[in-house]
Amino acid sequence: MLIVKIALGLFGLGIVVFVHELGHFIAARLVGIDVEAFSIGWGSPILKKKVGGVEYRLGMFPVGGYCKMRGENEFQEAWENNASGVEPVKGTFFGASPLGRILVSFAGPFFNIVFAALVLSIIWGVGFEFQTLDNRIVLLSELNADTYPADEAGIKTGDRIVEINGHKVNYFHELRKNIAINPEKLLPITVDREGETITLYVRPDLDRSSGAGIIGVSFWADPVVTGLVPDGNAAIAGLLPGDRITRVNGETIINTVGIMRALEANSGTAAIDYVRDGVEHKTEIVLSRSEGGDGLGIIWPSVQYRAPALSPPAAVAKGVSESWETLVISLKSLGLLFKDIDHTKAVSGPVRITYMVGDIAAEGFGQSFGAGLRDMMNFLALISIALCVMNMLPLPILDGGLIVLSIVEMIRRKPIHPKALRVFQTVGVALIFGLMIFAVFGDIQYLARR
Repeated sequence: MLIVKIALGLFGLGIVVFVHELGHFIAARLVGIDVEAFSIGWGSPILKKKVGGVEYRLGMFPVGGYCKMRGENEFQEAWENNASGVEPVKGTFFGASPLGRILVSFAGPFFNIVFAALVLSIIWGVGFEFQTLDNRIVLLSELNADTYPADEAGIKTGDRIVEINGHKVNYFHELRKNIAINPEKLLPITVDREGETITLYVRPDLDRSSGAGIIGVSFWADPVVTGLVPDGNAAIAGLLPGDRITRVNGETIINTVGIMRALEANSGTAAIDYVRDGVEHKTEIVLSRSEGGDGLGIIWPSVQYRAPALSPPAAVAKGVSESWETLVISLKSLGLLFKDIDHTKAVSGPVRITYMVGDIAAEGFGQSFGAGLRDMMNFLALISIALCVMNMLPLPILDGGLIVLSIVEMIRRKPIHPKALRVFQTVGVALIFGLMIFAVFGDIQYLARR
């Protein structure tokens, strides 16, 4: 299964990188820059074919890729030869006008945004459904006795959170998203408490391990068995779908968080009282963490969310708006890099991203082909936007750095001196290298935990 996940992840990332490099390729041809090679993957090419002056390659390592333009290393050669500048030659990268170079550099990230909008538009145009959870909540303080922002705000177990910061909330995933993107920001929250609407104010804490906002709530789920892990512990103990658990180890249960609390002192077994067809029964379950987070092997109630297929104009509008929203969130999240977070957990490198793409796809395909394809496409849209944001950073080895240099050249009306560019590159490479150390180290820890 691990090999399948990695293969799916590499395939997915290959698509995103192909789209990015295709943007550079098309823009370069439009502004008159000669493209020497277009490759998907790095390393020695295992396949290559020259067409129209361009050598198309398939690299040995199927992660990443590149669009090699004629003369793009001329500044490096000028610095090595102690030259004062680069002689502009027609058809080379630095032979193009600064505006032309800006268009070429911007085209890659722009294509990533277009790709994301297109993918999301297709998803909304086809329609989809997935399992989610109710907007009724349970305070995590009931599980571990800690105090969270939700407790301080006056939120209570059993409340339904129906609005956050002006955004309607119908399901738990909407609740979690609106909280996650607003760490340390005071938010108005509207709750439905036994039919009474109450407005409260909460300031989410910053979760150092993820960089997301948290308020200390979990979803409410009635302790009713809706499914069982085949040959799992609960199934072996005789539980059936429809059974309602009333007590665990003598503790009265009203929701699934109560079950987790009752199982904290895990002795290896759990005494279960349950009701089936109005009749009370007792059983004992052997616990195993391989059966899931609570060790029971029970599937709890969820909500089937169905988004109907939209008309083409409405689907495109929804895809574009979601892409824009994700782009804004991604830009805001950059500021978290300078806050007190655990970078080894919050910053993902290529290894972890590859695994996550494959993991999400494999889980979806486990339900159905359509679900797997939808989940993978949705996540690739998010990764594509993240790649756009990363490449627009004003660092010299990224597209954003090339854009900054071209703008400076336009303002000065003369090329950047090779020595100045060398300093700029050295600083940028050091920053990228440092970030990659954090990312790769975090990736290793992440995979070790898996």
